[in-house]
Amino acid sequence: MARVFLIYAVAVLTVAVVVVSGSPATMTLERAFPSNDGVELSHLRARDMFRHRRMLKSSNVSVVDFSVQGTFNPYEVGLYFTKVLLGTPPVEFYVQIDTGSDVLWVSCNSCNGCPQTSGLKIQLNFFDPRSSSTSSVISCSDQKCYSGVQSSDASCSSDNSQCSYNFQYGDGSGTSGYYVSDYMHFNTLFDGSVSTNSSAVVFGCSNQQTGDLTKSDRAVDGIFGFGQQDMSVISQLSSKGIAPRVFSHCLKGNNSGGGILVLGEIVEPNIVYTPLVPSQPHYNINLQSISVNGKTLQIDSSVFATSNNRGTIIDSGTTLAYLAEEAYDPFVNAITAAIPESVSTVASQGNQCYLTTSSVNNVFPQVNLHFDGGASMVLGPRDYLIQQSSTAPIWCIGFQKIQGQGVTILGDLVLKDKIFVYDLAGQRIGWANYDCSLPVNVSATTGTGRSESVNAGDLSGSTSLHDGLHKLTKMGLLAFFLHITLICCCVFIP
Repeated sequence: MARVFLIYAVAVLTVAVVVVSGSPATMTLERAFPSNDGVELSHLRARDMFRHRRMLKSSNVSVVDFSVQGTFNPYEVGLYFTKVLLGTPPVEFYVQIDTGSDVLWVSCNSCNGCPQTSGLKIQLNFFDPRSSSTSSVISCSDQKCYSGVQSSDASCSSDNSQCSYNFQYGDGSGTSGYYVSDYMHFNTLFDGSVSTNSSAVVFGCSNQQTGDLTKSDRAVDGIFGFGQQDMSVISQLSSKGIAPRVFSHCLKGNNSGGGILVLGEIVEPNIVYTPLVPSQPHYNINLQSISVNGKTLQIDSSVFATSNNRGTIIDSGTTLAYLAEEAYDPFVNAITAAIPESVSTVASQGNQCYLTTSSVNNVFPQVNLHFDGGASMVLGPRDYLIQQSSTAPIWCIGFQKIQGQGVTILGDLVLKDKIFVYDLAGQRIGWANYDCSLPVNVSATTGTGRSESVNAGDLSGSTSLHDGLHKLTKMGLLAFFLHITLICCCVFIP
């Protein structure tokens, strides 16, 4: 059990405590500097700042960053992916960024159904536990496996001591395999410098894939789950004090794609937050109403309430977006009613589409999604429309309807061109419209404090980071230092 000691930061006084058995404690206060010394304020401030730098450096929590590739466009890539380095020696794996699942898994040697090549022009690899000097198989008796069983991310059978998994995704694809522990290597940012770090993590070794996962046109090496459960990498790294229990992304919506993905909180003044629905396996938030051109649609609020197979989910592993069945027709009808008569309506493969040679931003209405806590998500036309092809002036509603289901899923169509912050410690999600080709400030702790400046173009376009593009942003450091001299700092000693 960890022992907790409370250390009070006092600028000019030291405290001596004497405890005598059976007698009250006597405290003697002495000045750190004699009163007749005439110590300059700058001397005191420098002394405090030296101490505070020591306090900050005692924490290993840093911003962890991953490069981002891919686009939301379903006619091109239709997914965002990143690269992870696993094993000793490290091997590169390209994995889809998925906030709708928990586990990181990659294709392993002797996998049945795993694609050998990819239309994304990336080199696919297969993880071989026997080729890594630091790899070990997770058994059913391992505490990590027990945690996975509790969250339905793992399973164990009496005739097999290996900790296993079997995942089925909404598109009908699936994967199964077993868990291994090995080193993940990643870049961390602290005090303006970039360094390479590593930590042992538990991840899935896939030996069976079915459905769309077997196709080569958009194949990657696996899926990187960013869910809340104990088996997720973010939970594993935060439990070790390596990374904060918050992550953020900013996915570029232009044709070049890419963006930013960090374990840390993107700091941006326009971000609004809404609470996470507690005790849910996904990132559920409470959608309360929808308005088109400022007019609230007549949809019963119970349509969006979270219950079994209902509710609103943030999911970066979904390309498009989906509305609860009862909300779909009112939404499409409101869009159609708001456009000028010069825009023709057409049907294409069961989707409502529109023919226009004008800029969609000039002829289609703004949509607002209103959430619990007063947070509103502003959607421009390109956040709910998909162009059928780059040459045809036909735009279709990108929101889809799942027949017979009341679930609303906000996928990449909506998530792109926005900062999204998943504050697991604070149990909330925040967002703000943003040009994701611009730099962002990222903090390793939620709320105010030191932050790093991250350049989106560098992260999305290269395999390594350049030190010059990551610098400490001095956000009121003097005020911060003066503030922490008056509060209690907790030091944990294992």
